[in-house]
Amino acid sequence: MSGAKIFLRRPQESDFRELAELYNASREHLRGFASTLFDETAFGRTLAEAENDTYEYFLICRNADTAIAGTINLSQIFRKSFQNAYLGYMLGANFTGFGYMSEAVALTLDFAFGQLKLHRVEANVQPVNLPSIRVLQRNNFTKEGFSRRYIKIGGRWRDHERWAIIKEDWKPHEVNDLTSIKNTRIA
Repeated sequence: MSGAKIFLRRPQESDFRELAELYNASREHLRGFASTLFDETAFGRTLAEAENDTYEYFLICRNADTAIAGTINLSQIFRKSFQNAYLGYMLGANFTGFGYMSEAVALTLDFAFGQLKLHRVEANVQPVNLPSIRVLQRNNFTKEGFSRRYIKIGGRWRDHERWAIIKEDWKPHEVNDLTSIKNTRIA
């Protein structure tokens, strides 16, 4: 899936070193917002989870130089009458402020609603994470509620706002190529 500034692709074992460097360089930036633990074991778990039908994981790569800027995923993908997933994402410290995440979320919604045929995507974000909230607002998410002490990050239970988008509120991204990712799975 590709856009004007970034493209999304599935991870490969050979991506470990670049991702480890990204996490290492972004520890302070991510502290309190996302887990900063990234090692071969964590990466192996991520690759294994990516093989599961209830999890989709992508690397966010810059078009200009193919550098890995971050990650984005759809987890806990529910089927049957629910057709829902949770959106999670992380952008490295040196890649913020360029619109990469807004575009990555738009492409992921194209995949979720177009390819996976989901009806709803939910994202949970800490109220103090204003850049992340703006990304969700740019992509037509609606604030639906507040969850006290929702997720334990960095040893502390943290409050989160619940944001969601349903297919009826989704506007497809103008530049995408869903066929390039359609049948690509990690071997």
